[in-house]
Amino acid sequence: MKQRLDRLPALPLIANDPYFSIWLPGDTLTSAGPVHWSGAPKHLDGHIRIDGNEYVFLGKSARPEMKTTALQVTPTRTISVMEASGVELTVTLWSPALPDDLDALSVPITFMDYSLASSDDKEHEVSIRFFASAALCYDGSAAPPLHGEQFSWDRLHMALIGQARQHVLGHSGDHITMDWGYLYMASEGNVSLENGGLRFASEVHIGKAPAKGFLMLGYDDIASINYFGSCCKAWGLRDGKTMPQALAEFDRRHDEFFDACIKLDEQVLSEAEKIGGADYALIAAAAWRHTFAAHKLIATPEGEMALLSKENDSNGCIGTVDVSYPSVPLFLKYCPELVNALCRPVLRFASLPVWQEDFAPHDVGRYPYATGQVYAAKRSLPNGQTPLPFYLYPAGTDVYDPRYQMPVEECGNMLIMLEAAASFGAKDDLIRKYASILEKWVKYLDTYGEDPGEQLCTDDFAGHLARNVNLSAKAIVGIACYARILRRSGIEAEAGVWEKRAREMADSWLTRAKKEEGTALTFEGKGWSMKYNLVWDLVLDLGLLPKSFYDEETRSYLPRMNTFGLPLDSRADYTKSDWMMWSASMAQNEEVFRQLIAPLAHYLRVTATRVPFSDWYDTKTSRFVAFIGRSVQGGVYMPMLQKEPSFFPQKSRRLS
Repeated sequence: MKQRLDRLPALPLIANDPYFSIWLPGDTLTSAGPVHWSGAPKHLDGHIRIDGNEYVFLGKSARPEMKTTALQVTPTRTISVMEASGVELTVTLWSPALPDDLDALSVPITFMDYSLASSDDKEHEVSIRFFASAALCYDGSAAPPLHGEQFSWDRLHMALIGQARQHVLGHSGDHITMDWGYLYMASEGNVSLENGGLRFASEVHIGKAPAKGFLMLGYDDIASINYFGSCCKAWGLRDGKTMPQALAEFDRRHDEFFDACIKLDEQVLSEAEKIGGADYALIAAAAWRHTFAAHKLIATPEGEMALLSKENDSNGCIGTVDVSYPSVPLFLKYCPELVNALCRPVLRFASLPVWQEDFAPHDVGRYPYATGQVYAAKRSLPNGQTPLPFYLYPAGTDVYDPRYQMPVEECGNMLIMLEAAASFGAKDDLIRKYASILEKWVKYLDTYGEDPGEQLCTDDFAGHLARNVNLSAKAIVGIACYARILRRSGIEAEAGVWEKRAREMADSWLTRAKKEEGTALTFEGKGWSMKYNLVWDLVLDLGLLPKSFYDEETRSYLPRMNTFGLPLDSRADYTKSDWMMWSASMAQNEEVFRQLIAPLAHYLRVTATRVPFSDWYDTKTSRFVAFIGRSVQGGVYMPMLQKEPSFFPQKSRRLS
């Protein structure tokens, strides 16, 4: 490994799903104690004895720290090289977050590999120890009664620990950590139950040849998601596979997975560097595990995939449409079928009797309960309590307050996501199965999208906004995507009608939105805003607006930028990282593109806010406003979807 010190606001240690998500809020593995993404302490520590001298290599301790000589974060790995007393220790925390192996990706197992070598050409006696606290098994600071066991499985030593009384799927909400299930540790080395946690220990003699080994941490949540009344497990644990079986399989496939991760990292980072240099490579590396860890991929009762996000540090909603929408570039690039898996739960809920609206729902529940939209519900329960089973309610039940819906937003999002998925190679079965619902949604966009009334959009933290120019752009793109959907289904005549309507709306939009420099925030000509929704015109080759427009629009952003990026719009100095990358992706000039993305990389390198890659932060101070560890960071992969701008390398893509 080259001597480099990557700097991120927080380092991913365990990044598998919204509950099994542990980060180090510091520059090195010894600069702070590990925490859950929400900030709750989750004790992990690593210690090493070298010829009788004690050091810490992970976590915060009173013992001396090993000196960090290199640290690198790649899409799938966090690699730290440390040195003390003539011994070099390389620790790699990694997960097989491989989009071409969804079984492996979806199982909550993280590896910790270690390699020990003499750095002074002398022999050394070394003892390495790693401890994982049972705090990973419960929410809050007070430990409940716990029990555990240790045993052998194949060539592995395993230990598990969990609460003595299990309350599976026993809570729902935001800023809540896991409160049921069992933490596992497995290794060929010595693994045991110890002092309210699990411990690994290994004694090695270091001579001319280095020594290496690994351990695994896994989490058996017993049941992952309540999916419309069915308790569903992770996709990779369907059909009865157990956590011990999965750990044994991961042990056998360790080298295969590790090689695949190296290959994926090289592929992703190489392409990122070609597009946007070191800045974009850092951004892409920061977002990979981060994005997957904000989701749970489950097997539905019908044996289909459902990919369910959690609105971390937002409101805890599950399967939120306008959170899925910004996340899809990563999935479109590497596994477009996952976009269908994002849409599937929404379409199921929208087809139930309780949902009588002629627009798309906002979400399908509150994590881990996919039991019906909770946003805008007239009756909600406090954080921590499980939501009501709205999916069971009959037609005519007065559940939701229309003022807090996002009708144009979610209709446009769903139509765009479904067409984009099919364009990049996913199956079109959802499009065909739910054709009548999609028709209802496009008609809503036709009626209300050209000049929207006072509605919320995905940027709901900014409040209601009437005549939102960017929201209108989403409606236009959504209608154009629906025309493509019809053409995909062989309905040519009607497709032509909707395509013509989208082009007419686009022409009108351009006339009404234009200002002397760029486009307005509202159709009264007030302010300005990022027009990130239009990026699909370029990605999907919709032909709605001329390339010259995108050149002018993105150039108009440059004088409006602050030190840490382009504000979301003229109303405040804060920005959204996903939308900033989408806006940059519309640039028709390499210099403009790089100027637009550089402040985001600068933010990652210097912000004093030590939380996992916040997507909502202040462009003048670099301090995060809110939103931690959210799935929307998949959106930073939007530049990789671009087919044309000449300064982007030509990419292979599957457009049907």
